[in-house]
Amino acid sequence: MGSRADTIAAIATAPGRGGIGIVRVSGPLSGEIGRAVAGRIPPPRRATFARFAGPGQVLLDEGIALYFPAPHSYTGEDVLELQGHGGPVVLREILRRCVDLGARLAEPGEFTRRAFLNDRLDLAQAEGVADLIDAASAEAARGAARSLVGEFSARIDALVESLTRLRMHVEACIDFPEEEIDPADREVQRVALGAIRADLAELLDEAAQGAVLREGLTVVLVGRPNVGKSSLLNRLAGEEVAIVTPVAGTTRDYVRATILLEGVPIHLIDTAGLRESGDEVERIGIARTWDAISKAGAAMLITDAAQQEREEESRILMRMPPGLPLARVTNKIDIAGLAPGRDAHGNEVHLRLSAKTGEGVAALRAWLLEVAGWRPSSEGVFLARERHLGALREASAGLAATGQNMQAFELFAEDLRLAQQTLGTITGEVTADDLLGQIFSRFCIGK
Repeated sequence: MGSRADTIAAIATAPGRGGIGIVRVSGPLSGEIGRAVAGRIPPPRRATFARFAGPGQVLLDEGIALYFPAPHSYTGEDVLELQGHGGPVVLREILRRCVDLGARLAEPGEFTRRAFLNDRLDLAQAEGVADLIDAASAEAARGAARSLVGEFSARIDALVESLTRLRMHVEACIDFPEEEIDPADREVQRVALGAIRADLAELLDEAAQGAVLREGLTVVLVGRPNVGKSSLLNRLAGEEVAIVTPVAGTTRDYVRATILLEGVPIHLIDTAGLRESGDEVERIGIARTWDAISKAGAAMLITDAAQQEREEESRILMRMPPGLPLARVTNKIDIAGLAPGRDAHGNEVHLRLSAKTGEGVAALRAWLLEVAGWRPSSEGVFLARERHLGALREASAGLAATGQNMQAFELFAEDLRLAQQTLGTITGEVTADDLLGQIFSRFCIGK
């Protein structure tokens, strides 16, 4: 990232043609760039019609100019927005003019990074901006919006405040060791710690639910050739995304499709049929199948109801990663004359269905949502990232062990401090430059 003293500029609308295109400028030269391009510095926060001029007052476009003086802007700096027609050529010309006047091209996420550094947003809210842009469903968009307006951050701040109050109480006991500690004080601390643990557990549960909305679940369809994996993928996707033929070995590589179930993205991967093969291309596809299984969040082992289970199925089961959620799906029940259904055998789920007719597929969709961790009551959920979950789990584990140290006030106080510091990494109260670089580099340019 360049210096914060620089003035940065970028096209803030998506690439391609559109009715409107926006060039955004942020930094100390924003006003002067507005004067040079639009003929004057627009009145603060008022949409002003202007003709956008290039070198020698050559007309580039006409549209709306907006000026937001610091600190009342998205970045907390002087910000200029030039809203013209959405043609790629004219937007590039306006952007080039801004650069000629002293701005430099913004890096990915640099506008939002400046908003964070200028205390306009905390880190969780900044990530909510990117999540709102990337949302794959209406539910995910609502969750990202809640993070953006600070609902998640407010919950974190409330926990930090509770930890601070408890730390003050504990450290007062450390500062006055000559005073005999009243048992009632220890009880107050125990009750306060229990309340913090309960609030943290509730927040972790909600954050995990939000992570499901954001990340979804990757599910691999495996089985012998010609058992109906591709047909099932097409049934779940609602369209012909995979080639279906009676010829075994048709699928040689991944076929991917993403479906939304209750707003949860389910990433389905149809893989090459698992069998011994002398075909070099098919062997490569089978090797990729096992690689996909090792990275998946769940798997479905598809078998043919019209055929006896074979030794290949047993070998596939033996090679499955331990702990990977697995459904054994018996397909083609319409041919075998079986009824659809779901049974549990120990830790295994058995489903009977027909990819051709759709019978029993609803039960499969329900299982996918169960494995994803989805629950019907998603109201109020905010999106969360893996780093948020990691911090919440770390703080929760630290506080779970704290009870053993309650008699030793120094250790108790240190446990509370570490938990508070861990929670602070979520909002950016405690952070590192390399973490900021990773987060903002994933943003689009112009945001």
